[in-house]
Amino acid sequence: MAAGAAPVPAPRPKRPRPPSGRTNLASCVVATIFLIFIVIVILIVYYTIFKPQDPKIAVNAVQLPSFSVANGTVNFTFSQYASVRNPNRAAFSHYDSSLQLIYSGSQVGFMFIPAGEIDAGRTQYMAATFSVQSFPLSAPPRMGPTLANGDGVGFNYGLRVEPTLEIESKLEMAGRVKVLHFFTHHVYAKAGCRVAIAVTDGSVLDFGEKKRATPALGGGRHGVGPSMKRSGNAALFRDVDFCCLFDSK
Repeated sequence: MAAGAAPVPAPRPKRPRPPSGRTNLASCVVATIFLIFIVIVILIVYYTIFKPQDPKIAVNAVQLPSFSVANGTVNFTFSQYASVRNPNRAAFSHYDSSLQLIYSGSQVGFMFIPAGEIDAGRTQYMAATFSVQSFPLSAPPRMGPTLANGDGVGFNYGLRVEPTLEIESKLEMAGRVKVLHFFTHHVYAKAGCRVAIAVTDGSVLDFGEKKRATPALGGGRHGVGPSMKRSGNAALFRDVDFCCLFDSK
């Protein structure tokens, strides 16, 4: 540079032009589409995998360890064995559960089920036994057929008619399921079962849902269903595989 020459100013950096309105609109549309896609994926995963479901209750056996009838009143001990399956992918915590007996529209027995938890996808077995206070028979017991002893065909084609007593058991379980350790949902399940009892000896003739009865096949003099180990007034059997439903050890 020659002496005395004026310095040449440095060129100014070009400022980036602000995005046009079309560019901003396109960015907003892309972001909105992406968010909608994420929400749709979350909803699909939630409703196909993590959607809360009510537990499934099945009554497996009913027994009457003791039974007596005197002066038009009946007294017995009631035992019911049920399985509760948790189909959710999260643990089911039950805290407000009960078992009650209904006869002729009136409650004759009641029992609280202890609070507990059933792991995801597991089945828990429950045995409840309690004594029912004496209550009067509201009407003459209805007559019901039962299989007669022996293999011969005799009167009524091997059937004998005897008076029967019908009661209804209601098992209700309420609790909550926490999905993804954040969302809490309340679930509820119930199982109603009608039980037909022979008044002469307290044998359980059949039991099943309100509209359908299960024939009594085996189970001893005062019971129907598999023999299951129990302890206490209300024992909960945890972490037992479903195939071990009839385990009698």
